[in-house]
Amino acid sequence: MIRPLAAYAPHQTFVAPARARAQLWRLAVGLVLGGAGYIVLAQFFYDTLIALYVPDDATAFAEELQSGSTPFAMFALLFSFGAMTLTLALVVAMVHNRSVLTLLGPLRPFAKQFQQAAVAVVVLSGALWILPPWGMEPPMLPGLPVGLWAGLLPLSLLAVLVQVSAEELLFRGYLQQQLAARFASPLVWMVLPSALFALGHYAPAVAGGNAIWIVAWAGIFGLLMADLTARSGTLGPAIAVHFINNVIAMVLTAMPDDLSGLALYLMPFSLADEAAVAQWLPVDFGIMLTSWLAVRLTLRR
Repeated sequence: MIRPLAAYAPHQTFVAPARARAQLWRLAVGLVLGGAGYIVLAQFFYDTLIALYVPDDATAFAEELQSGSTPFAMFALLFSFGAMTLTLALVVAMVHNRSVLTLLGPLRPFAKQFQQAAVAVVVLSGALWILPPWGMEPPMLPGLPVGLWAGLLPLSLLAVLVQVSAEELLFRGYLQQQLAARFASPLVWMVLPSALFALGHYAPAVAGGNAIWIVAWAGIFGLLMADLTARSGTLGPAIAVHFINNVIAMVLTAMPDDLSGLALYLMPFSLADEAAVAQWLPVDFGIMLTSWLAVRLTLRR
């Protein structure tokens, strides 16, 4: 029998709500129903938007949605993840007879740890930007006009929060809890959800030869978020880190050809520029690891 790490003791409380109905067939049924429900609800959401707001050129809107090149397309894309959360709530209730809130962990620690982790990552990001060595980042190009960007900022932050919360509820909440309720080994409840999360980032048609490295980045990110969840016993730190990461990558700066519709600044190279992206990926890996370490140290205090 594999004994849980002492540092992962809070994970037992996090997993407890899943133990009563932890049969693997329930997880399989939940994933099938959840996947089908998400596709149906998301398509209904997009069809409604097209019918109400895009009556003239649905094809152009579909193209904008693929790349996230306009504010409207980005809001549509990010808020569509609400369909994932709604579907997950229904699946958890019907298949496992529990509330979707149990995926968050105990609510008071969740809120406190979310705040602690968010502050830690914001402070770290600010320090990396302010402190030497200067000139690491490439010269940025203008994105949205400052006035428009500021006006959209509250809605942009909410949209990103909807997106990252849905992903964390699914991968570090539902999947991690249900698998950990059946298997003691982190090789199962950490690795399998992280592998699925990573595969969702595989886009060779867009990223070319860097696609496998982006998958590796996402897989390691998933493992680190699973670790924070196990150490803290809530989804608070994982949602906070994911939120700040995506705000920086979508709302502050973005690739000009990928999810750039809400960004204040644009990178001077596109995702298709394999050489430039390859040079930047080690920096991204380093920032990810230091963010994880900063949150770990913060939670230990």
